Amino acid sequence: MTLPVHPLLSRRTSGVLLHITSLPGPHGSGDLGAPARHFVDWLAAAGQSLWQILPLSPAGPGNSPYQSVSAFAGNPLLVDLDDLVQCGWLPWMTHQGFDHHRCDFVRVAPHRMACLRNAWAGFTERANDTDRAQLAAFCTEHTHWLDDYALFMVLDKQYGGPCSDWPEPLAQRHPQALDEVRAREATELGFWQFVQWRFWVQWQRLRDHARAAGVHMVGDAPIFVAHHSADVWAHADQFLLDETQQPTVVAGVPPDYFSTTGQRWGNPLYRWDAMAHTGYRWWKDRLAHLFKQVDMVRLDHFRGFDSYWEIPATEPTAMNGVWRRGPGLALFVAVEQELGALAIIAEDLGEITPDVTRLRLDCGFPGMRILHFAFGGDAANPYLPHQFEPNTVAYTGTHDNDTTVGWWRHAPAPERLAVCHYMGPGMDKEPHWTLIRTLSQSVANTVVIPFQDVLGLDEHHRMNTPGVALGCWEWRFDWRQVDHTPAERLHAMAKAHGRLPHSL
Repeated sequence: MTLPVHPLLSRRTSGVLLHITSLPGPHGSGDLGAPARHFVDWLAAAGQSLWQILPLSPAGPGNSPYQSVSAFAGNPLLVDLDDLVQCGWLPWMTHQGFDHHRCDFVRVAPHRMACLRNAWAGFTERANDTDRAQLAAFCTEHTHWLDDYALFMVLDKQYGGPCSDWPEPLAQRHPQALDEVRAREATELGFWQFVQWRFWVQWQRLRDHARAAGVHMVGDAPIFVAHHSADVWAHADQFLLDETQQPTVVAGVPPDYFSTTGQRWGNPLYRWDAMAHTGYRWWKDRLAHLFKQVDMVRLDHFRGFDSYWEIPATEPTAMNGVWRRGPGLALFVAVEQELGALAIIAEDLGEITPDVTRLRLDCGFPGMRILHFAFGGDAANPYLPHQFEPNTVAYTGTHDNDTTVGWWRHAPAPERLAVCHYMGPGMDKEPHWTLIRTLSQSVANTVVIPFQDVLGLDEHHRMNTPGVALGCWEWRFDWRQVDHTPAERLHAMAKAHGRLPHSL
């Protein structure tokens, strides 16, 4: 059985990769407020029809959005505080003097969380009946994940992690113990529900603004979830855990381009036989929820659905592991039968086997091609544009890569020579625009460019370095860095290469 290619991914489009936290704003990190809507307007003026973001879920250790306490919840730090002021629940705030070019999460997170708690106090005191009814309706609609998430956050505040170390009645979710928490912590539970409600309302407002501007939102779904998460706590039988809820094996990838010892992510692995027994209910719920927020989804580590790297939990690195079979096409057929055709991008980077490629083709999903990876080897390198097929999403680099200017500055001499032979003149003067133009001209239906490359920024503006625990995910830009030129050049390319939104 072969699933169809989604219409959104079968026409020529282009867009920009920028996470919400990287936006400007007065409160230390980007959020869902006016600067996000302004960026949508900038994309529309630049002739772009896609805005790709990183996962919207709460950030985990090291501020990574790929190690979240919930696959369903929105990141509280993305809530627009100015909206809460306008609602009358939060007093007007003076600016705190945050860095305009870096998210200093050590300062930003406590500030934003304190503001959210003040807004919750203001809501409980001053909200009108309509607001209270809307919050109640949201809680009812999202009860299948929100109740467990709010309980998890209350217990996390009290006991910390991992949740397997909580008192046994709570770790094992004894009904009486959970009922006692609900009765005792009603106000605290209400706070976490309130924050998720405002996130949802603000996100839908942003998405509506994007739709009106002809911009589609592209989300990101990490394949795995964190051990210390509401998902594992509430669905322990769906994961490979021992009797104390500790992982026996964990996720990662073997040695590759990014690391000579591999990447030991540490996430628990799925019990795919148990998930199949439920008809993949958790995955259906997760994707249904995500597609209420975005128009397309980049499905991270797609090869893990064909085969995944299983590492004994006792191993300190990812070097010693074994490949195990994933659910394969059965998962995506089950999802398609219930949710319909979904616009999914398969993140198929790294060592990809013919079986993984066959699964992607059977699903009808486009794969990813990174131009930074194209210049090792010979003319058969699959990342070279002449090797692309139309059902492809092409990038200069992703959030895990150096910026193009940084990559070019530090590329070995043989690689630089190969680039110049392929690209022709222009690399020394404008390496970023040379690569952007090459991708825009290619047959790839979809092209996405990190905003750092649009601005021509160097390695100091990199978003993430895989395997590095500190100093990542912090990059921000300021509109003073952006003149009229980038939008004009992107628009001209989109027009010349048939990538303008259909309405233009």
